[in-house]
Amino acid sequence: MSKTSLEICYDFPFFLKEELDEIFEAHEKVSFRKGDIILQEGKTANEYYILEKGLARSFVTDFNGNEVTTHFFADNEIVIEVSSLFQRIPTQENIVCITDCECMKLSFDNFQELFHKIPNLREWGRAWMSQQLFAYKQRSAEMFTLSATRRYLNLLEQKPQVVRWAPLKQIASYLGVTDTSLSRIRKELVSHPE
Repeated sequence: MSKTSLEICYDFPFFLKEELDEIFEAHEKVSFRKGDIILQEGKTANEYYILEKGLARSFVTDFNGNEVTTHFFADNEIVIEVSSLFQRIPTQENIVCITDCECMKLSFDNFQELFHKIPNLREWGRAWMSQQLFAYKQRSAEMFTLSATRRYLNLLEQKPQVVRWAPLKQIASYLGVTDTSLSRIRKELVSHPE
């Protein structure tokens, strides 16, 4: 039996079945179309989403007015802007759907209620935040220590749907390279796959 997105995201060994049932019930199914804005710069996040199906990205606008992709969200991942949601501040990021997206939404108020009611949710949250911090720290280091080709190959391995669905310009900005450089890398990999 395949696991649902909620089961995958809330996979934590200490949850009791009744706790998971209550957490799952608090989520609401929502759909977005390609191009829909999930969160807009200057707004405060009031919920987070479990992405069941689709692809979304977060981006900031740099001082020259260019969009710089900061993250891609794929199936079975939590779509969230942590600082805005938990510090209750306006976000600097935008989160936009690259494809049609099916999600399960949990409002901030419902999360807060469950967070104070279910100690295991607090423990899950700590574990999830630690894992996210590690991932962001690792990505930060890789931007300086790995070649652009290696960063592209890592993205291809970890999130192949990004390479399949996201426009070249968005992938290039995420990898910290120009569109031209990314095109060259892709051509080289096709002609020299080893």
